[in-house]
Parts: sequence; C-alpha cells; structure tokens
Amino acid sequence: MKALREQFIEWLFKHSQNGYTGLFKHHASWGISRTDLLRYPKDSFGRHLGLFLDKHDFELIAKVERHDAYHTLTGFGTQVADEIALQWLCFGNGKRSPYLYGAIILGTVILPDYWAYYIASYKLGKNANPFHQLDYKKLLQLKLKDLRAAFFSKRQQIQLTQLKHTTHSAILKSNQTPRMENST
Repeated sequence: MKALREQFIEWLFKHSQNGYTGLFKHHASWGISRTDLLRYPKDSFGRHLGLFLDKHDFELIAKVERHDAYHTLTGFGTQVADEIALQWLCFGNGKRSPYLYGAIILGTVILPDYWAYYIASYKLGKNANPFHQLDYKKLLQLKLKDLRAAFFSKRQQIQLTQLKHTTHSAILKSNQTPRMENST
C-alpha cells in the first residue's frame, strides 16, 4: 500500500511541474547543461551540482534549477520521502511557494510514514542560515564546502549527514521506494 502511495506522489510531482513552471515561473532559465556544470572546478558547487545530475541521469529543469541546487547543498536524495523532506527543510528555512505548500501538505497526508523525517528536516531548515532565496547560478564557482559552511553550522552539517543516512536506511528497510524523477 505504501508503494502505491509513493507512486501516486511521484505521479503528482511529474505531472504538476510543467503547469507550475508555466503559471508561476516567469524568470529566465539558467541556460546551463549538466555537461557545462561538469566542467566547473573539482571542488565547486557547480561541479557537484553536475555530479548530482549525472548520478541520477537528470538535466536541470528550466526555471526551477534551484531545486537541484537545494539537493546538492543539503545532500538530500531523490526518494519520494527525501523530496517531501527537502520541501519541509525549505519551508523551515522560510521558503514559501504554491508548489512547496502542495508538496508538504499532500506529501505528508498521503505519506505520513516519514513524519519524524519531515519534522527533523523542518527544524534543521529553521535553524540554518537562510539559503532558500539565493540566486544559485551566481554561486556555481564557489567551493561546496564553503557554501555549506555559510548556511549550516558544523553540528547542522553532521545532522544533515545523519538524517540522510538514518532515513535512507529506514526507507530501504521498509520497501523499495521509487526514486523521483527531476521535479520542482
């Protein structure tokens, strides 16, 4: 039953992103490909973003590139529960958008199994320095470790790692959650 709920959420994400970007995203896209990002210096945020995309066989989605930047900055995965938890982290950090509200409300109602993960993510985002509003395209040359240190204390960086590993293990034990396709 949980697998069906996760597949339904994945379907919602996949089928809502085009409508959302058309209705709410009126800025220009970055115009950068995964290949371009992989050419950035080894330790740079841009290179790590490219590696994240390459690992999951993604390309940046025009006008919502920031979402994958959040994944790279925080280390959150692409499992359905990770995607919902990432939205909770951003909500805690101050981000507000129709898509975020839909993701956390529907995601939490349909998949409450990971409530502790969602709340831990929210608290971590709330206690981090604000990162949700940045123009990440301008930060691609910076070192990833320096960028993380600007937003997350050393303790919070450890918490991010522990949260990721603890939750990933729980997801794998409970079932084989489908990995999300690139979403907003």
